[in-house]
Amino acid sequence: MKNKKLLNQILKFGVVGGISFLIDFIIYTAIIKILTFDKAYIIAGVLGFSISLIFNYLASMKWVFVRRDDTSRKKEFIIFTVLSLIGLVLNEVFLILYVECMDAMVGWIHAIHVWFFGVMEGFNIHAFADVQEFVEFCAKIFATALVMVYNFVSRKMTLEKKEDKEDTKESEAEEA
Repeated sequence: MKNKKLLNQILKFGVVGGISFLIDFIIYTAIIKILTFDKAYIIAGVLGFSISLIFNYLASMKWVFVRRDDTSRKKEFIIFTVLSLIGLVLNEVFLILYVECMDAMVGWIHAIHVWFFGVMEGFNIHAFADVQEFVEFCAKIFATALVMVYNFVSRKMTLEKKEDKEDTKESEAEEA
């Protein structure tokens, strides 16, 4: 029963996270296309992440996590925001590390980029103008995956109401 409930919660978290990611990614991609200076991906990461935070909070606390009775909504939002800011720092660190490491490996990244363009052109999709955009795209996917794990665990541990033994016995009796 507990495993089924946890799996259901993880799936809901995935849906909310997926929508949040789309919001974040669309903003991220638009900004790196608009801002053409070096390191624009850092600003794009901060803005995309911040805007998706509001949606994520509202959806997570309504649909994914069971609110604690002993925490005001203001305190809950502050905790959620602090955890998210830690996630943002992790996100930016992962973006920077990935992009800078990939810049050092330009040869094989170029080969992957050429292959990727070949596949995308087969579908008549022209997504990335150059290798740098491709690297920044891959960095965002990588950073998001790592931060998603952190987000779920940290929010579950700090924001969710703890199930006491009485609640567990009652829900098991109802299931039977």
